Amino acid sequence: MKYVMLIYQNGALEQQAALSDEEQQQVRADYQGINETPGVTPGLPMGRAENATTVRVEGGRTLTTDGPFVGMKEAVGGWFILEADDLDAAIEVASRVPAARYGGAVEIRPSEVYW
Repeated sequence: MKYVMLIYQNGALEQQAALSDEEQQQVRADYQGINETPGVTPGLPMGRAENATTVRVEGGRTLTTDGPFVGMKEAVGGWFILEADDLDAAIEVASRVPAARYGGAVEIRPSEVYW
């Protein structure tokens, strides 16, 4: 089963910025370790939500808005794909994501095809 792992930063970036250099190196090493985990396809890092552009189409017109579509406390800061045997295995990998330790969260979604 493939899972999409969405990393919500919340206050994690601010907390991580306050860490010592050694602790920050450990955070980077933890993310690198996740990227090297069998079954993980790393995603690209995402910029901050306030720098986003949201696109909608209404009545045939393309509308753009600066920032995220909705005001949210929990903005997605990154993602990766995990191929795992079951949800328990996905939870184990998600628990290793540093953002989850520093005020963020990881949302696990099974990959599904709707068309």
